[in-house]
Amino acid sequence: MDELSLTPAQVEILERLLRAGFRFLTLERYGAYFAVERDGFVALLNPTGGNLTLFSQAGYLIGESIGMLVEKPGGKAFVFHEQSVPATPELLAAYEQFKKHLGEILSPS
Repeated sequence: MDELSLTPAQVEILERLLRAGFRFLTLERYGAYFAVERDGFVALLNPTGGNLTLFSQAGYLIGESIGMLVEKPGGKAFVFHEQSVPATPELLAAYEQFKKHLGEILSPS
């Protein structure tokens, strides 16, 4: 990521993410974004515009890439190119919890 000046609001969001058990990753493929991970799930955060917003959908960490949830013959899976992780009911429940918690931190009421 190029040098970036963060606003106090962005710093506060990043601190809340850390306190909530998220960790920051460096994913070269997605260098323009902050990558946050928890329990194997990953989201990219766009730091432009003075805020932190979700870029695309959250996914599952597969190597150093993000597997997106897709419907495949035989059921849902997190897929990145030829790599695939079956989306078990437990994994889907954890994925929904990850997205919910991340959304609450990014858009506090």
